[in-house]
Amino acid sequence: MGEKTKMLPAQQKTDDRKRKRKQILHRIRMDKWLYILMIPGLLHILIFRYVPMYGVLIAFKDYNPYTGFFDSQWVGFKHFIQFFNSANFKNLFTNTLWISLLNLALSFPAPVILAVLINELRLPRVKKAVQTCVYIPHFLSWVIVASLTSTIFSMDGVINRMLTANGMESVKFLTSTTLFRPMIIGQTIWKSAGWGTIVFLAAMAGVDLQLYEAAIVDGATRFRQVWHITLPAIRNTVVIMLILRLGSVLDTGFEQIYLMSNALNRTVSETFDTYVYTIGITQGSFSMATAVGLFKSVIGIVLIFGSNALAKKVGDSGIF
Repeated sequence: MGEKTKMLPAQQKTDDRKRKRKQILHRIRMDKWLYILMIPGLLHILIFRYVPMYGVLIAFKDYNPYTGFFDSQWVGFKHFIQFFNSANFKNLFTNTLWISLLNLALSFPAPVILAVLINELRLPRVKKAVQTCVYIPHFLSWVIVASLTSTIFSMDGVINRMLTANGMESVKFLTSTTLFRPMIIGQTIWKSAGWGTIVFLAAMAGVDLQLYEAAIVDGATRFRQVWHITLPAIRNTVVIMLILRLGSVLDTGFEQIYLMSNALNRTVSETFDTYVYTIGITQGSFSMATAVGLFKSVIGIVLIFGSNALAKKVGDSGIF
């Protein structure tokens, strides 16, 4: 009897595994065309995303295009040490961190606030019109955004003409080291807030309307409805978006910074992204540029895993 009772749980586990395997195979057969359609996308990611990662090894080599990838000398962490000990590192790190933290503090909450305001509009036509107007800047390239900014804020632009017309002195917006960061943050909010708004509006669409009806019966104001129903309902979405944003905290965006920088504001506009372009493309130091990019990626991965673990500890769902 003892041997039989020991065998029963083992047999049960085997049967459970077979049952689960059959269920998985059945699901694959049912959705086989969906899996087939997924193959090209997976191949694209594998070939163009993961295979080129082998190239990051040049960060540990003294890469020379003439000798080739495999024949270049292995130097270990030489380029990382040179970068950390360089005179530019402190300024680059400070500028990148300032822009990233300001973007995180001001640009990230903007879509949430905007989505809440749009969600509170009662007329469907007005709601759609506002939503469309907010989302349009997302499709503009940074070249167009920088051109608009230069036209509006140049010395003979609209803003300075208004200032001088009212007896005030013109302001050097485009060359000021003090105004560079506020202008970058303003551009980011204007261009990117619409995309985030769509994401949060989609999350708000899944909120049960009966919760609002019950709150109205209890005499809750619209502000309390937003505070106690809407915001808690989209909390998981906010947390996931925040984790993904933290992963790119050292990515300030090359195009935007490069287009808005000039010789007079270089001390505050030089970031990791523009530095990689300068030393990698213009100076041909490919190994150093790869080392800087790899440093950014490692910091991003650490922040993603750390913030994801922290989010799970406080009770929110993470990204994995």
